[in-house]
Amino acid sequence: MLANTSERLMHRVRWVITLAWLLLIASLFYDPISPSLTYPNRGSLLQIHPEVCVAVQGKCLEVQPYALGAPIFWGAIVPVAIAILLVFGHELWRRICPLSFLSQIPRALGWQRQQRRTDPKTGKVRYELAKVLKQSWLARYHGYLQFGLLYLGLCSRILFINANRLALGTFLLLTILAAVVVGYLYGGKSWCQYFCPMAPVQSIYAEPRGLLNSTAHESDRQIITQSMCRIVTQDGKEQSACVACQSPCIDIDAERAYWQSINTPEQQQLYYGYVGLVIGYFVYYYLYAGNWNYYFSGVWAHENNQLATLLSPGLYLFKRAIGIPKLLAVPLTLGAFTIAGYKLGQKLEKHYKAYLRRRQQFLSQEQVRHRMFTLCTFAIFNFFFIFGGRPLILLLPVPIQYLYTVGLTLLSTLWLARTWGRSSSRYLHESLAHRLRKQLSNLQLDVSRFLEGRSLDDLTAEEVYVLAKVLPDFTKEKRLQAYKQVLQESIEQGYINVNSLEVLQRLRYELAISDDEHHQILSNLGIENPQLLDPNKQRSHEDWLRLESYREMVESTLNLWHRRPAKGLGADLLDVVGGSREIESVQDLAIEDTSEDEEALRSLKREYAITSEEEEQILKSLDN
Repeated sequence: MLANTSERLMHRVRWVITLAWLLLIASLFYDPISPSLTYPNRGSLLQIHPEVCVAVQGKCLEVQPYALGAPIFWGAIVPVAIAILLVFGHELWRRICPLSFLSQIPRALGWQRQQRRTDPKTGKVRYELAKVLKQSWLARYHGYLQFGLLYLGLCSRILFINANRLALGTFLLLTILAAVVVGYLYGGKSWCQYFCPMAPVQSIYAEPRGLLNSTAHESDRQIITQSMCRIVTQDGKEQSACVACQSPCIDIDAERAYWQSINTPEQQQLYYGYVGLVIGYFVYYYLYAGNWNYYFSGVWAHENNQLATLLSPGLYLFKRAIGIPKLLAVPLTLGAFTIAGYKLGQKLEKHYKAYLRRRQQFLSQEQVRHRMFTLCTFAIFNFFFIFGGRPLILLLPVPIQYLYTVGLTLLSTLWLARTWGRSSSRYLHESLAHRLRKQLSNLQLDVSRFLEGRSLDDLTAEEVYVLAKVLPDFTKEKRLQAYKQVLQESIEQGYINVNSLEVLQRLRYELAISDDEHHQILSNLGIENPQLLDPNKQRSHEDWLRLESYREMVESTLNLWHRRPAKGLGADLLDVVGGSREIESVQDLAIEDTSEDEEALRSLKREYAITSEEEEQILKSLDN
């Protein structure tokens, strides 16, 4: 929905949100104003009522006027973030997240770490932006690391930082520092992709897609989609800044990332374990205090002696304190619920598969798991908002409380209806229909009489395929031509590879193209471009975007040089842009007094981790 909102505007929004967040953090260390709103008899919604007893383990807590920083953070900001993820998807959250924004400080200052590489073709040493290696431990197990950090974070909330303002402020500042350090060590959104504890939460609520977010696989802006990294060039043009820090990438296409990882054990543990973890987190307040009033009153967010309770009994059952220190009871309880949620999810998934078999409904493992994950998200979203933000909502008039509950339930139900019927085949079907729509437009066929005033872009995926079948001008020759272009584009852009071409069977069926014709087209593509079908030269979609981003940035730089007054660059550069001089490397563009321009291009090469071979291919394409 907001993927096409200009980067300049979103940059301003990020600044506003970040400054507001930093102001909130500052208030955790010094706040002489907000406590006045909580004094008794001040006529404020937040005023303390001394006559109300909030019992914890059978004893009434002493409640004193308190600052509002922590209650606002836990009671408003966190629930709003969860709602944004489900409704608007990751594409809005990632573009406004202040922590993600702050993690990019090293990039903005040009202080990011560079890795030393030896080019295998030339043997020359080059430096490129450091990235998490695809085969590293972090790349393989980052999901478990992030879930573990989320678990530790929730334990820390209950034990140390829920009500202790200094502890919460220090925790948030250390988190910001960690994000900045990761932003220095690795390029792209490595903090978000590999370290941020919120990443599992984003996966749960924002995948495969939010209620209102855009669809990258049907987007006309193939280079810049959803929340992927982007910059604004000197000439005011918005361009991709993707450096392929992760593949598949949720910022490029959340639904593609979802389908590619859905059958992994990691995703199963994430979804089912997260459900158990969230339930355990909220239930613990009852197990600790012996009543729900402790949580819904919001006292836990401004207790005077949170740290003093660490060694006191951590459980209170049947009106009796259990002699397990709170310091141990919290991680044990949350851990037990997490494991129970995972085990129960596994069993329910097996029972659901058996139920479908008994009813002769043979869904794939992928589709069964998708339905289970969808139900998990729907259920835990509504469970979360039984508690999330409720201490503040209960201060409002009853009609507003009902509106809050009904509104959230309606939004989650609409999300469920939109998500339940999705499948990877449906996703691919829509993606190929989008590419076919482009080819029909390129062939300039007369389609107006079949569209009844609509354009090709207005057609659904099914309508595009039907149109392709009924168009009289769409001859066999043109069908083969369109299929060839779709096939070539899909391989080039990393959507499919040579070993998975069976995914185009549906398209071949729709266009009445035989397997023999397919193999002949494939053979022709191999003759025209041998590298296209070379398994060793296959690139991911993220790598294709990285190279396209670099190509656009170099092209933009050349165009700027072309428009400005010549300063020694003169005819040589114009020859390069005009194509009368062959480009072999970026260094060929360096003339006696253009060292600054040369360094700018070298900097781009380092930032996008471009090899000499990739550089040569890209610059030759510009020459053409």
